[in-house]
Amino acid sequence: MRRLNLDQLHTFSEVVDAGSFSAAAARLSLSQPAVSLQVRQLEQRLNVRLIERVGKRLKPTSAGLTLLEHARRIDGVVEAAMQALSSHARGVAGEVALGTGATACIHLLPPILRAMRKRYPMLDIRVSTGNTDDVVAAVTENRLDVGLVTLPTAGRSLHITPVLRDAFVAIAPVGDRNWPEAVTPQALAGAPMVAFESGSSTRLLIDEWFLQAGLRVRPVMALGSIEAIKEMVAAGLGYSIVPRMAVNTTHYRRGLRISELTPSLSRMLAIVVRQDKPLTPGLRHVISALEELRIET
Repeated sequence: MRRLNLDQLHTFSEVVDAGSFSAAAARLSLSQPAVSLQVRQLEQRLNVRLIERVGKRLKPTSAGLTLLEHARRIDGVVEAAMQALSSHARGVAGEVALGTGATACIHLLPPILRAMRKRYPMLDIRVSTGNTDDVVAAVTENRLDVGLVTLPTAGRSLHITPVLRDAFVAIAPVGDRNWPEAVTPQALAGAPMVAFESGSSTRLLIDEWFLQAGLRVRPVMALGSIEAIKEMVAAGLGYSIVPRMAVNTTHYRRGLRISELTPSLSRMLAIVVRQDKPLTPGLRHVISALEELRIET
């Protein structure tokens, strides 16, 4: 059997609801002969009679009632599909896969994602976390649409846009009253350090800060979670060096003393996307929101 014609199916439903071909024609802005033809063609396609006349009014046959039940469900599905497609046409729907580090995911992205969801409710932004190398590899291999990573990074196929410089600070337990307001590599070298896991871009930057002073540190702990690091420091198990964004609010610095680093240390966050990546409207919106970090800081 050939597939049903959706226009014929909708016309049939309108005839039943209106009670006559002429009333249905007025609703559909069609001529009465055109409406009659569509219903007749539908009956011929299905090889059943769908409408019968009782007095001056039309009513569906038994087969027509069965079809009408399905037709109304089909109309609902078609309407939902049209609404979904109209959202795509407006450029605010679809899926965007974004990769970033855990610190930025926890402390930087939530307000951006909240604003995006409110403005574009049909846009599905999927966020995954990983270190810079992993995120850059996923963007290069097109497993992620866009990344927000720590520089330095490189890739011939990538377009890299620096957006945000974030300073590092030293943190210690709030009960350490002798902790100075500014600390040097020499002052920290002999203290127990709770560090980021080895190999992460953040850890490499911090190790380089000590190396510039001719020092190497051997952490007492190396953890992959910024939240775990802060908890260990707050519990009095050592000090750490973390991005300022991780302790920017009262909530996130509870139980911690914050000190500046001398000399200063910072990292640059950048957007990475394949140079040949088709920029869908949804992806353009996400990239624009990330680029606004330059304006806000």
